[in-house]
Amino acid sequence: MSTSPITEDDLNAFVDNALDPTRHAEVIIYLDSHPPIASRVAAYRKQREHLRNALAPIAEEPLPPELNLARLVADQHRPRSTPKWAMAAAVLLLSVGGIVGWTLRDMDLRSSTGLELVAQQAANSYRAYAADGYRPVEVRAEDRAVLAQWTARQLGRTVAIPDLTVSGFRFMGGRVVPTDQGPAAMFMYDDDKGIRLVMLARPMWADSDLPMSPYSNSEINGYAWFDDGLGYSLVGPVEAARLHPTADEVRRQLRNSV
Repeated sequence: MSTSPITEDDLNAFVDNALDPTRHAEVIIYLDSHPPIASRVAAYRKQREHLRNALAPIAEEPLPPELNLARLVADQHRPRSTPKWAMAAAVLLLSVGGIVGWTLRDMDLRSSTGLELVAQQAANSYRAYAADGYRPVEVRAEDRAVLAQWTARQLGRTVAIPDLTVSGFRFMGGRVVPTDQGPAAMFMYDDDKGIRLVMLARPMWADSDLPMSPYSNSEINGYAWFDDGLGYSLVGPVEAARLHPTADEVRRQLRNSV
């Protein structure tokens, strides 16, 4: 059996049922010993099934005879030409699957509600990785350049890594994490008291830059905002009054890096 570490790519493939049997079994063993990550993966699989079930009735509907692709092709050989609207409709039907997926993925991100989602995803990453004593980050701080290249490749754009030493937090490293809206960059920090913070960034759509929005769930507080096509959130088990200046510092550095 392989001894290679389980990566985010493995978890994504596990959710999509795309692993070979051996790797699938290894992921199951890994999830059994990492309950927070198992909970997150289970939620992703449940959401995937809900989406599939919601779209199943549409996918199973019979194609109208006038839009049958074989019929349209056959009609091309007849003296009377196929109406342009029919060919356009056929192309549209072939594209529906991809269009529906991308639309559903982004439909809830076009308002401040999207910031709540980004903050929740950051909190989920915090719960999954911050308490991990073995590998809280995939790429450590000393490989900062490697992490920057990895996140840029996965997100399709560069995400600056803030320096929070002025706020009393050291950069630990990071990883790429999955969300329902695609991959996100996760950076982790800690202080001398063992308190850890997680910053998450991922592509996001909004009409304009959104003001910083507070987030609180159980013991985790945070702030989320949108700048230049990316949604950001900084979260941790820190009082909101203490975390807010740190979030402001993160945002300032990110804006200056553009």
